[in-house]
Amino acid sequence: MSTRIRHPYLDHPGPIPFAHRGGAADGLENTLAQFRRAVAAGYRYIETDVHATADGRLVAFHDVTLDRVTDGAGRIADLPWEDVRHARVGGKEPVPLFEELLDAFPEVRWNIDVKAEPALQPLLDLIGRTDAWDRVCVGSFSEARVARAQHLAGPRLATSYGTRGVLNLRLRSWGIPAAVRRSAIAAQVPESQSGVPVVDRRFVQTAHARGLQVHVWTVNEPERMHRLLDLGVDGIMTDHIDTLRKVLEDRGTWF
Repeated sequence: MSTRIRHPYLDHPGPIPFAHRGGAADGLENTLAQFRRAVAAGYRYIETDVHATADGRLVAFHDVTLDRVTDGAGRIADLPWEDVRHARVGGKEPVPLFEELLDAFPEVRWNIDVKAEPALQPLLDLIGRTDAWDRVCVGSFSEARVARAQHLAGPRLATSYGTRGVLNLRLRSWGIPAAVRRSAIAAQVPESQSGVPVVDRRFVQTAHARGLQVHVWTVNEPERMHRLLDLGVDGIMTDHIDTLRKVLEDRGTWF
């Protein structure tokens, strides 16, 4: 590994392969069936998202509304679980509760994007109730949200940077002073943003110098995977789980 292991969540012998939304290439993202496929393919790290229903149930789902990927409709935050549970992703797969996923896949480590503030406390409560501290890393585009999660849970919770934290880390990689939260264990970033490169050798070196891993999303082409791994990134999130596995196998780093 390029960096010292700062949290049990990161205890993996090589670059970490993440199944993004379970491996979203076929459209059945964030479903039990997709997660099972990823686990069967050898994945032990899965990226997903959480929202809270109107009655406080925590679901693994990316969008604010059901409309794009299911046969249901409406904002998840406005709907009770009884309504959400009848929606079908791709017309056939139910929306899972995150608690069911923790139970169904006891060996999996989850990278959780907390999509909305009402989901944060239910998630922390669930992690505490199931003693899943070593199995979950919490992220969000909102740096304030992940900082709040860290404040509430303390060092037992693994967190990544939000957008502001990533920006400040990028500024530091250019030699520009900027404050960064010390409690994060990883910078989880796109390869580029609005045409501006985010991940280059300087960024990776700056992160590693602070004891941070670098995980890049969402990378689906083998050439890009190889390029990023050559730069020393510590993890890749992909929709194309078979492609990433082959790349890592070819490099002798699939474990």
